[in-house]
Amino acid sequence: MDDAATKKIAAAAAGTPAAVGHAPGREMMVVAGAREIRDGEIVFVGMRLPIVAFHLAKLTHAPRAVALYENGVIREHPAAEPLITMADPPNLRRASMCSDLQAVMSLLQQGRVDLGFLGAGEVDRFGNLNSTLVADGSGGTIRLPGSGGAADIACLARRTVIILRHERRRFRERVHYVTGPGHGDGPGWREREGLGPGGPAAIITDLAELRFDEDGEAYLASVHPGVKVEQVIAATGWPLRVREPVATTEPPTARERNILAEVDPGGFWTRGD
Repeated sequence: MDDAATKKIAAAAAGTPAAVGHAPGREMMVVAGAREIRDGEIVFVGMRLPIVAFHLAKLTHAPRAVALYENGVIREHPAAEPLITMADPPNLRRASMCSDLQAVMSLLQQGRVDLGFLGAGEVDRFGNLNSTLVADGSGGTIRLPGSGGAADIACLARRTVIILRHERRRFRERVHYVTGPGHGDGPGWREREGLGPGGPAAIITDLAELRFDEDGEAYLASVHPGVKVEQVIAATGWPLRVREPVATTEPPTARERNILAEVDPGGFWTRGD
């Protein structure tokens, strides 16, 4: 690990312990996302909250994880300064490789990517994602930004984690358009389509964590501190499976919060619900 990253860890560990308790939604999403990363994994990080989640994982429990970014950057060490986008200069400085889109996408095709983070405009009960178009409420449609590399990640990563806000209009029985496939329509769908056994392992939201049964359908695994099960059910557009008793997501530790203060000092990504 480089000197800047080592100093960052030391500063965070030596800081005044932060209070541990109710976590605002975005902070909880970042922390829960970081915990999905295992040491030594190759992770397709993407944009927004996963950028901070990867850095948090690197500086806590997954020091040997490797980050891939869609712009061709590969990093074995966390950036020495806070990041807003994958193309920020600190993410390029001392990167393991600054290549191109084709180079990092080829690692997906080779089956070498352990985990990919994904966001979307909509998700359904089987983890299928839509970031292409949605209904506008008057019979028409609204175009969204589209796939980027999300379809490749959804198809080819060994597993994916979906991160998005928990709103009924976004958690639909069926997405309007499948930009990135999850578990399709249930058991065996990915294998029948030649995609292999990957697919979404979790959906992390500002309210809860959802995981997937053997038949590919999502269920409520835990609610975040201060959130009630009824809130999650009301914000979900299908009859959500609930396994009783429902756990409470472990809140951020003092160490995790101290490190977040280092990697997101202005709270650009982690402040607010």
